[in-house]
Amino acid sequence: MKLSRAEEELMNHLWKLRRAFMKDLLEAYDEPKPATTTISTLLKRMQEKEFVGYEASGKLREYYPLVSKENYFSKHLKGLIKNFFNDSPAQFASFFTKKTELSEEELLGLKRIIEDQLNQKK
Repeated sequence: MKLSRAEEELMNHLWKLRRAFMKDLLEAYDEPKPATTTISTLLKRMQEKEFVGYEASGKLREYYPLVSKENYFSKHLKGLIKNFFNDSPAQFASFFTKKTELSEEELLGLKRIIEDQLNQKK
């Protein structure tokens, strides 16, 4: 299941904070800050999607992520590759390296990462 753009923004704040009350989440936003009711609605939807959990402390709820940023991004990236690059990581890598205009240093860094992964697979 995917998050909307607004839910992803809220989730990013929650990933950074790890655990947060409503006031903490509101403080994490730049001006103009969203309404408390907006954040509350987003949190409710994210709980239904099983991305966010909470612990009640009196009338307050302390929210925390149920999904790591790495797992979410990994699934999102796999879906992107499947839907837009014919399920071909090579097509994605080709597009990424050509269209983002990476410097020679950045490309060499990517090459080292790939070589390290190849060495680990041996």
